[in-house]
Amino acid sequence: MQPSADFHTRIEQALDNAQLKASLRSAMDGLMASRKACFPDADELETLRLRGAQIRANSLSKLPQLLQQLEQRCIDNGIQVHWAENVDAANRIVLQIMRSHQAGLLIKGKSMVSEEMDLNRFLESHGIECLESDLGEYILQLAGEPPSHIVAPAIHKTRQEIAQLFNEKFPDIPYSDDVDTLTRSARGILREKFYRAGVGLSGVNFAVAESGTLCLVENEGNGRMCTTVPPVHIAVTGIEKVVEKLEHVPPLLKLLTRSATGQPITTYFNMISSPRKPGEKDGPEEVHLILLDNGRSRIYEDNELVNTLRCIRCGACMNHCPIYTRIGGHAYGTTIPGPIGSILEPQKAGLDNLGELPVASTLCGACAEVCPVRIPIPTLLNRLRYERVRTDYDGTTHGQGSGRRLMEATTWKGWSWLHRNPALYRLAMTLVTRLRKILPLGFEPWTRVRARPRIAAKTLHEQAREEGFNDR
Repeated sequence: MQPSADFHTRIEQALDNAQLKASLRSAMDGLMASRKACFPDADELETLRLRGAQIRANSLSKLPQLLQQLEQRCIDNGIQVHWAENVDAANRIVLQIMRSHQAGLLIKGKSMVSEEMDLNRFLESHGIECLESDLGEYILQLAGEPPSHIVAPAIHKTRQEIAQLFNEKFPDIPYSDDVDTLTRSARGILREKFYRAGVGLSGVNFAVAESGTLCLVENEGNGRMCTTVPPVHIAVTGIEKVVEKLEHVPPLLKLLTRSATGQPITTYFNMISSPRKPGEKDGPEEVHLILLDNGRSRIYEDNELVNTLRCIRCGACMNHCPIYTRIGGHAYGTTIPGPIGSILEPQKAGLDNLGELPVASTLCGACAEVCPVRIPIPTLLNRLRYERVRTDYDGTTHGQGSGRRLMEATTWKGWSWLHRNPALYRLAMTLVTRLRKILPLGFEPWTRVRARPRIAAKTLHEQAREEGFNDR
């Protein structure tokens, strides 16, 4: 997480980057068109969205019981379950597993929770190599950058930039900006690593409580390699990813893939229920599941903010957001950027740390319109904005009132008092119109990109009386 104080600086840098804006615009247009093509029937889409929202709401309403059931089913299946209250605890669990197997290399599939944990940096500080196997994540690892998008992490980079990066890191490989050639080069580099790694790590898209099954959605096959080739598999997930029944997965899967990449189904859908059994030819000898809380229980306690935890990480809200599509994910400085990140991350880190994020929205509602599980993101943004400037609100979010400013609060109290006193209000408006030429009108930063406001020579009541309307 980058400092919130630098948020505006990062925004300015992003807006000044013409190449970034062009890359984002092109990518987002393609993703939006693909999603739209996958949902040609608006009524069918709304029915499916309602079903998805009901499934996620049901899972959250029973979250404590379902987590207990998931743990027991996983244990019965031979999966070792670990609970982590925060990222430090989760990192220590991974380190302990690595050391118990004397493993010096961790091969990783795509996992936003591992990004939340900052796992790569942690393990490398303890002498353990971490290698990203998702192509986008691998590109960013070479570049030393965090993901810019939760589905397409390197969406902000052009193929020429990627080709130059490969040429710098692997000078023996001939330069090429052909996408297929770059993919083959990465595959050749990574393949040998899969067989050397003692431990593989993946995320989890859905954890099924009734069967103890871990579902993993992917396109490249690296997730399947990470979970089957190394002798030990570690799955990390937030506690909110649990669903009650296996029959609840297909509707969510349909929503996830079509909303994320415009695909009816991804190339691979992995269902992991146990380690390798006697007689089976592949699969890990051990499977570990780490259930990470990291502030999610606190979010769960709030009857309104709990809707944040419905998210299935499709990224559709980012693809349609007029803010994200102009500044990209890095400007937010958080693991999850965009609209969903603007409500999730401040709840985890506190409004005193990330209180600027809920304000960085037009409240146009596009995110809520496309969310496959109908999260009311604009409503939750407004809720967090309210908490940020109130010290008397009975809510659960840390850092309440951190955005309150005495001058602003005093101004709004004065505005409220003035509007409750009609005679004083009319007197004030008369004075404003008469003194309009000497009043300060350089309202920065408003007037930096807009015309300066012009105060009328007469009040509305005066103009109405001149037109013959009675003043009532």
